Amino acid sequence: MAKSGHAGGHFPGRLRVALTPLRDAWFRLATLVYGPGTRTRPWTWIGDERIAIGSVPTPESLQLLARDGVTHVVNCRARLQTHFSQDLSAERQVFGDRNVAVAPMWDHGRHQPPEKWARAAEIAAGWLDDDPNARVLIHCQRGRRRSLFVAYAVLRLRGRSPEVAARELLGHRHEARLVPTYRKAVEDWLATGAKPIHQSDATAVR
Repeated sequence: MAKSGHAGGHFPGRLRVALTPLRDAWFRLATLVYGPGTRTRPWTWIGDERIAIGSVPTPESLQLLARDGVTHVVNCRARLQTHFSQDLSAERQVFGDRNVAVAPMWDHGRHQPPEKWARAAEIAAGWLDDDPNARVLIHCQRGRRRSLFVAYAVLRLRGRSPEVAARELLGHRHEARLVPTYRKAVEDWLATGAKPIHQSDATAVR
């Protein structure tokens, strides 16, 4: 059964302070004019995978995510989007720099090169493998396509078959779509013999 909203969980080990007043004010304004919208749920837990798929957090939902047990974040929004909204900075303040990875890309529906997303997927898989208490939010703008794409890559890295990974994700995040071109990018990458990197490789955590 899909879980969304804020139902239990635990705080990260160190819940950090808020942004500076000016940046916090901009974060609030930016997510009002260019935020998650109202047609998708803020986030949805994917069964027992300890992965949530969601839309761009707001100042309010960011604190609720921490209360719901999220410990790590993968931000799949393009750099221009995160610079404008300041959501990436806010996530780093709340969860810590090393607990936030980036997969910066636009949702254009065309082939997404592994350089954009693969290391973030590997790092997220490492978080889940190394810490049984880790719970990872993977988000984009609306939690429909880019976040599902990266979550699919994470599940494939963790040994789920293509069919099981797709069924788990789409069965819980009903409003999402696994874009065929994005799915093929994952399978092509895995077919090259790509191996997960250790989470200490910080190149995607910046």
